[in-house]
Amino acid sequence: MDKNRINAQVERFRKGFPWLDIVAPATAGNGICVLDENQQKEAADYFDGAEVNGKCKFVPASGAASRMFKDIFAGIGEDNASSMKLAQNLERFAFYTPETFGKAPFMPRETARKLLTEEGLNYGAKPKGVLKFHRYPDEVRTALAEHFVEGQAYMRNADGSVNLVITISPEHKALFEEALAEIKDRYEARYGVKYNVTFTYQDPETNTVAVDAEGKPFVKEDGSILFRPAGHGALIYNLNSLDAELVSIKNIDNVCVERMQPTTWFWKKVLMGMALELRDTIFGFICEMEQLTAVRMHVADFCYLPANNMVQDDPYATEECQDLCNRIEDFLEKKLCVRIAQPKDCRDRAEKLMEKLNRPIRVCGMVRNEGEPGGGPFIIRAKDGSTSLQILEGAQINPDDPKAVAALKGATHFNPVDLVCCLRDFNGEKFNLLEHVDEETGLISSKSYQGRELKALELPGLWNGSMSDWNTLFVEVPAETFNPVKVVLDLLRPAHQ
Repeated sequence: MDKNRINAQVERFRKGFPWLDIVAPATAGNGICVLDENQQKEAADYFDGAEVNGKCKFVPASGAASRMFKDIFAGIGEDNASSMKLAQNLERFAFYTPETFGKAPFMPRETARKLLTEEGLNYGAKPKGVLKFHRYPDEVRTALAEHFVEGQAYMRNADGSVNLVITISPEHKALFEEALAEIKDRYEARYGVKYNVTFTYQDPETNTVAVDAEGKPFVKEDGSILFRPAGHGALIYNLNSLDAELVSIKNIDNVCVERMQPTTWFWKKVLMGMALELRDTIFGFICEMEQLTAVRMHVADFCYLPANNMVQDDPYATEECQDLCNRIEDFLEKKLCVRIAQPKDCRDRAEKLMEKLNRPIRVCGMVRNEGEPGGGPFIIRAKDGSTSLQILEGAQINPDDPKAVAALKGATHFNPVDLVCCLRDFNGEKFNLLEHVDEETGLISSKSYQGRELKALELPGLWNGSMSDWNTLFVEVPAETFNPVKVVLDLLRPAHQ
C-alpha cells in the first residue's frame, strides 16, 4: 500500500466517521413494502417472464468458523453450558460419527476437543462452508451443498446453467474444492443442471492499516506494518467484476434443510421479480425523458426562428417534461423514500432525477425483528438534503443523539443479508459499482494482535455504505427465510434438523 493511502487511513482513525442523519426507521408502509398474496404471486410471475442478461448467486463465505465455536473452545479447558449441551445432543448433529466421537455418554471436554482440534474434525480451523450442517437419510450436506440445492431452484439460466460465485480465503481453497468435488456431478445429474462455480478472493489490496493505542501504524515484531482485511465491504470489488445482470446475495450460513427450502425459493423469486419490475419502471422513465428532451432539442436545432425570437424553448421547461418530472418525483418518494436536493431550475431538476434513477438497484428482504442480529433499515438524509433508504449497523448510530436512539428503538425490522441486485444500466452496460460507494461510512473496532491491543478500520459494509448510492427497495419477508448458524448450537433448531 502506498504512503498516501496509509496516511489517509491513519487520518480516518483520528477523525472517525460522521454520524448519519436518521430521518426515521423504515417500517411497514413507510420504507418497507408488505405484499399481500396476490402481490407476492405477481412478483414471482414477473420474475419468471422477465428478460435477464445472466443470473448469478453470490455467496460470501470467507473466513474461518472460529466465532461459531467460541463457547465450545472455552469448553475444552472447563465444562460450560454450551459444551455440555453439545455433548448431550451430539448424535443430533450432522457431523457426528461413532468413528470420531465414540458412543454415548459423551464427555463435554473430550467432545469439544474432538470437534475443534486436529485430534478429531478440526472444525475450529475450517470455514463454515465446508462444515457438515444437515443429515439426510442418504447423505450429509455441508452449507455449501445447500446453496447448490437452492441455486438450482431459482437461479437457472435459459441454458440450464447455474452460476455460483463464492468468496473464500486463499488458505481454504483446497477444502472448498474438495467439498465441491463431492457434490457437483451428483447434483448436476440429480437436478438436471450445469453448475458454473467460481471461487474468488478478497483482494489483499483492499486491506487496511491497523493503528496502536497512540493512533500510529501498528508495527509488528519484524518491523513491518500490520494490515488487516477490511471487512465484507471489500467484496464490492468482487461484485463489480461480475458480468451477470441479476445477482442474488446470501451468506454461507443462512441455509435450511431441503424440505423447508420451498419458502426460501418462492421469496427469492418474489424479491427478484420486484427488482426486475423496479428496473423496468426506471428504464421506462429514463427512456421517456431521453425521447422527450431529445425530440424537442432536435426540433429546436432545425427550426428556422424569426430574428426577433432567437431564444429557443428549453425542452426541460415544457409542460410535458415537468409532468414527467412530477411523476418521477412521486415514484421515487413513494416507492424508494427518495427526495432530491433542492433544484436550481427545470433542467437541474430533470438532471437530478435522472441521476437518481440511473444507478444500480438492490431489493433487500427485511424480517420482523425478534431478537436476531442484523443491520436495520432506516431513512437517511444526506448533507444536500436528499433522502434515501439505507441499512445501518448499531455501531453507526450515535448513542448521544436522542433522535437517533429513538429511531433505533422504533425500528421494527432487520436485514438478514438477503439481497437481489440489478447491475446494468438502461443501455445494458455494467455499472461501475465503485462509483456508488459512500467513503464517509465505515467502522472502527477494537481488536488485538498477539496480545497487543489495536484499532482496526473496516471499509463501508457491502450492504451498508458500499451500496449507499444504489436505488433501494425494502420488502418484508417471512422469518422462515432466515436460518443462520451463528453458533454451533443453532444447528439444533428445527430448520437444521
